[in-house]
Amino acid sequence: MIAQLFGAIFGMLAVIFGAFGAHALKKRFTEDQQKSFETGVKYQMYHAIVLLIIGEIFKAPTTVYNSIVVLFVLGTVLFSFSIYGLCLSAASGKKMKFLGPVTPLGGLLLTIGWALLIFHFVAIL
Repeated sequence: MIAQLFGAIFGMLAVIFGAFGAHALKKRFTEDQQKSFETGVKYQMYHAIVLLIIGEIFKAPTTVYNSIVVLFVLGTVLFSFSIYGLCLSAASGKKMKFLGPVTPLGGLLLTIGWALLIFHFVAIL
């Protein structure tokens, strides 16, 4: 399923980005940039795992499944990848400030995805 594919991709990239941030970028980042970068990696990994689980919970694609997957995938990309862009660009002295509002938009999509998942579980009780 598509959720599991994105979960696997996000999981692999989280490991790569986490190692890259912890080793290659450690000397270039301020402490705040390091923490922000790690937050992006954590949220990416959390949602990678959730996408893998969702692929198991929903045996057949439904509207709710498709909506949750889209929200988690887009939310993860907007949230985590905007943080990566902000940190990397700030470390190079050319901060891409336009990414600042993208991060909370990604967080909002993730929150809506979680709310929809809660709604699904309540509906099947």
